[in-house]
Amino acid sequence: MVMRAAEADTLGEVLERIAEASRELVGAKYAALGVPDGKGGLEFFEFSGMDREHVPIIGHLPLGRGLIGAVMRERQPIRVEHMQSDPRSSGFPANHPNMERFLGVPVMAGNVLYGQLYLADRLDGKPFNEQDQWLIETLAGYAALAIAGANLREQQRRVALLEERDRISMELHDGVIQSLYAIGMHMELLRLSEKPVEATELQGMVGSLNDVIEDIRSYIQNLKLRERYGRNLREFIYDITRKLHIPRTVNIEIDTPSENLATLSPQIYEAMCQMANEGISNVIRHASASHLKISASQTDRAFQLKIADDGVGFDPDEVEAHSGLGLRNIQHRARLHGGDVYIDTAPGQGTCLTISLPLNAKKPVVRPA
Repeated sequence: MVMRAAEADTLGEVLERIAEASRELVGAKYAALGVPDGKGGLEFFEFSGMDREHVPIIGHLPLGRGLIGAVMRERQPIRVEHMQSDPRSSGFPANHPNMERFLGVPVMAGNVLYGQLYLADRLDGKPFNEQDQWLIETLAGYAALAIAGANLREQQRRVALLEERDRISMELHDGVIQSLYAIGMHMELLRLSEKPVEATELQGMVGSLNDVIEDIRSYIQNLKLRERYGRNLREFIYDITRKLHIPRTVNIEIDTPSENLATLSPQIYEAMCQMANEGISNVIRHASASHLKISASQTDRAFQLKIADDGVGFDPDEVEAHSGLGLRNIQHRARLHGGDVYIDTAPGQGTCLTISLPLNAKKPVVRPA
């Protein structure tokens, strides 16, 4: 039973299985396990031996008072033959099953209190004895490990959810939001233009919006990586420039391999595509450039992408001041994959953004920012 508790998925399942195991171990009518909330009450309470349909009739689960609270405060085993006569008892609410004998044991690992095990009334009608107490104390030691393990698994799930949220945030900013921004700019230019809007222009924007909708569907369904990996980087760069509606005043030069880059893992390929999207979008929005060059190269160890423009540039000593969400996303994504980002810029001299990622990385590497 303890092994089953350790293998349970959630903390609630762990507590319920431990309560059931303790009841069966000493032959008790009722058993329960409570987890303190750090404020004198109980955060979780699971029980065994009582019909769950009976709980609403009682009104509420224990609040951590009486003998239950005494085990939590004293952190020592408590064995009582007549609960109602013990001064620490707070009695039972209406419709609560009658319980006479009590055995409570703290669930601890070192000085850390993980919970309390409570048992009431043996099936044979006899009082709880030292043997019962020893068995429950032994079980409590294993229970502490099982609860700690369940807490750790839930924390890992929360971390995974936070990481997934951050990933989706970056994906949306790097892809969808940039595309919407470009469409908005295009619509604004059409609005300000004195020429009548042609049907082909509107059809192009409708097509771009449909692409964005498909991108959102892909993010939700986690299909974007699989769809992109079958395309070469050159094709993807051209797709980016098309979606961003780069003004005709900007001359674009693309120098990337035309063949598939088989040595790039799907994760590295996806990261590079997203960073390229962000870097190009930054040039269009902020650089006031007339020439943009996008080049890619590859060695046995690393893949490198350069995005260079002849725009306004900025003071390299003020990179942090200029690093909005876009540049931070690029730097963060590169670090996740063990890569580096270099910025060569100066006021009035343009900017060259170089992104370098190692090839065949086995797993993402997180390094201090």
